[in-house]
Amino acid sequence: MLRFPGKTAAATLLAAATALTMTACSGTSSHPAAAPTSTPSTPSSSSGSGTTGTPVSASQIVIANFAFSPTDLSVAPGQTVTVVNNDSTTHTLTATTGKAFDTGDIAPGKTATFTAPTTPGTYSYICTIHQFMHGTLIVK
Repeated sequence: MLRFPGKTAAATLLAAATALTMTACSGTSSHPAAAPTSTPSTPSSSSGSGTTGTPVSASQIVIANFAFSPTDLSVAPGQTVTVVNNDSTTHTLTATTGKAFDTGDIAPGKTATFTAPTTPGTYSYICTIHQFMHGTLIVK
């Protein structure tokens, strides 16, 4: 037991606990939860299953506050793109010309996927329900 001259047992215990706490907080931890995480920098080609939740993907567009994010997304030809609807209303993500891609209706809290066109180019898209929502898919 640590002894501090002139201190009561309670004061000694408090001093020892404080010293241990300060020592525990001052170093780096090797605990796995403290390890930094990183997001893959390469586009993902995995597809979602239309389930609830927010998948993590480099080829993902999130709908929130009646806006697409990111507004412009670059993908590889034929890559799978996941669209997550974090809004409280149904949305779509639909190419404005031709039938290059269309998610159909995506209910609140749900996801949908589509395959990017195989021809490189710039493809504008909108929400067909809220046509002020727009973005661009860049296939390179």
